[in-house]
Amino acid sequence: MPPIPRPTDAELAILRVLWARGPSTVREVHTDMADTRTVAYTTTLKLLQVMTAKGLVTREARGPQHIYRARHSEQLMQRRLVRDLVDRAFGGSTSQFVLQALASRRTSPGELDEIRRLLDTYGKDTEEE
Repeated sequence: MPPIPRPTDAELAILRVLWARGPSTVREVHTDMADTRTVAYTTTLKLLQVMTAKGLVTREARGPQHIYRARHSEQLMQRRLVRDLVDRAFGGSTSQFVLQALASRRTSPGELDEIRRLLDTYGKDTEEE
């Protein structure tokens, strides 16, 4: 399977809409994006066409409308983007990535608790190997 292309910021905004809404028309995507971005309908349409060609979304004809859906799950795309960032910016060092992520902005107590739970879980997984 070919590698998943890295989406631009505008493409990522569309993917977020599709992950939240599920399969959607251009009009639905455009309307949802209007809350955070000012773009023309034709720009949204063109971005979805480019994303289809890149393999980021799929398009299905339903009568006169086209329904777009994200080709990859949000979790898979996030992991791919993080892996790319860790490789390019941190030389593959996950620990440096995590340290810089935690130092870059305030982390809530709830988020820190979740991080501790994940570390405990991953620590137990590696002990069994």
